[in-house]
Amino acid sequence: MASQAQLRFAKGNALFFATLTQKVNQYFKDQNISKHANGEMIFKTFFMLALFFTPYTILITGTASTMLGQWLCAAVMGLGMAGIGLSIMHDANHGAYSGKPWVNDLLGFTLNMVGGNAFNWKVQHNVLHHTYTNVHEVDEDISPRGILRMAPGSKWKPFHRFQHLYAWFFYGLLTFVWIVFKDFQRIIKYKKDGMIARQKTSALKEWAVLILTKVVYWFYICYVPIALLDLTFGAWLIGFVTMHYVGGFILAIIFQPAHVVDGTVYPEADENGNLENNWAVHQMQTTTNFANKNYLFSWYVGGLNFQVEHHLFPQICHVHYRNIAPIVEATAKEFGVPYKSKKTFMEALADHARMMKKLGAAEEVQFAFS
Repeated sequence: MASQAQLRFAKGNALFFATLTQKVNQYFKDQNISKHANGEMIFKTFFMLALFFTPYTILITGTASTMLGQWLCAAVMGLGMAGIGLSIMHDANHGAYSGKPWVNDLLGFTLNMVGGNAFNWKVQHNVLHHTYTNVHEVDEDISPRGILRMAPGSKWKPFHRFQHLYAWFFYGLLTFVWIVFKDFQRIIKYKKDGMIARQKTSALKEWAVLILTKVVYWFYICYVPIALLDLTFGAWLIGFVTMHYVGGFILAIIFQPAHVVDGTVYPEADENGNLENNWAVHQMQTTTNFANKNYLFSWYVGGLNFQVEHHLFPQICHVHYRNIAPIVEATAKEFGVPYKSKKTFMEALADHARMMKKLGAAEEVQFAFS
């Protein structure tokens, strides 16, 4: 398998993306609107922050006096944490929230605020996933995944036969794994791979930011509630796990149906590192939309059910995806490029389950890569 540095996209069929980009740019010009956040997005920002910090305030002030009330507050904080991740930090760390880099940097740090690390996320998501979507051993969103086999190129093990059943439990551990283990592992790996230097920063700086923001996070999420409410560690742990399980599960089931679904393409490079398609067509073949007509669902998940539009134009704020989607679909049809979409979220989840079952069936199962 070629490394990231060795991979090259084909140069053919470039007219599709050039035409599409021109049409999308013309849309914003005709509407006389910015590609960045609007009033809806600003309202959503305050809403998602409130969804996290309002129950937190209720907790630490002792307003929720019963264990059930405290547990419900923790669950709502999980909803808020996922909302912050899906909407605020996601757009900001893509540079889509604002045309001002300092605004994006500030709001991107909302990820650190809820326990994650913006730098690691930018490397894994923006650089590796968005560039080399569904390419085994380069796109870290699909490989390696521990006990989950999400790409045909990953090593098969007998217990993968049951992953379509047990995966749903482990999805809830997504954010917990990040904050206690993966963030530290990623810094080490990205330094070794040269990714930190390529982002024009230093390992010392990123370690300092990581440790400082982790200390702040653990102080307000752990020490403050225990100190103010005289909670036992066990009671706090139940709330903490609930919050992260709710948030992690939501994030996982939103991201997975976009790329790991029945009919997914897993492009393979040839022996010289050449991929079959250019970057834009590659994105169209490896990405799937879902539930595009469900406005409330789309609002909460930060427009990430419009994954096709997001992968093609990650620096456009997600509040505009609904309006540019018809342009993308029509242009794809014009050029004979696939535009994949599932009508409902449940259909997308069912297709994800089927794909997980196929990937876990046996090592000998063959998949189409184009």
